[in-house]
Amino acid sequence: MILEVVHYGDPILRRKGARIEHVTPELRRLIADMFETMYAAHGIGLAAQQVGRALQLTVIDIRGVEDRPSTLELDGQPADPTVLMPLVLINPEIEPLGPPVPGPEGCLSFPEIYAEIVRPERIGVRALDGEGRLLQFRCGGLLARVVQHEYDHLQGILFIDRMDRRDRERLRPELEALQAATRERLARRAASR
Repeated sequence: MILEVVHYGDPILRRKGARIEHVTPELRRLIADMFETMYAAHGIGLAAQQVGRALQLTVIDIRGVEDRPSTLELDGQPADPTVLMPLVLINPEIEPLGPPVPGPEGCLSFPEIYAEIVRPERIGVRALDGEGRLLQFRCGGLLARVVQHEYDHLQGILFIDRMDRRDRERLRPELEALQAATRERLARRAASR
């Protein structure tokens, strides 16, 4: 089922996700719905907060991107990043391993808004997969960027929080318009209940 992607201005995007203790049938359904939603929106990453659930859960699939390479190490050996796709991360922890580098980012919760964001080039990741099994890997390039972007969502941090001040100032009119539209939609929804 395709879920509604919440936009900037919805308070759920600022909520830190709760840890997930068990992989339940309900969680598996949410994961499947999140993938369906992400693919329908032509995204490559989606956090639970973006579909209105404050959980430590994100889904990622970078297979459709060919102009921004990724690297992957499994058990210390280079691997093809597509072997992990589609990727589910539950309760992820990340460790920066490389120097910070700028790179372009967008977000499904910020339609048509893009900016250069500085993040570590390589990271180590430790999480549970969609079956609740331990998953550990190191990655770089686009995959590292997407994991960090989604990890931030799980902490209630948005990519605009990491933007250069000049970029944020340049985008202020669009951000304010998006926030106002979201608040208006939430107010209408609350009034109709």
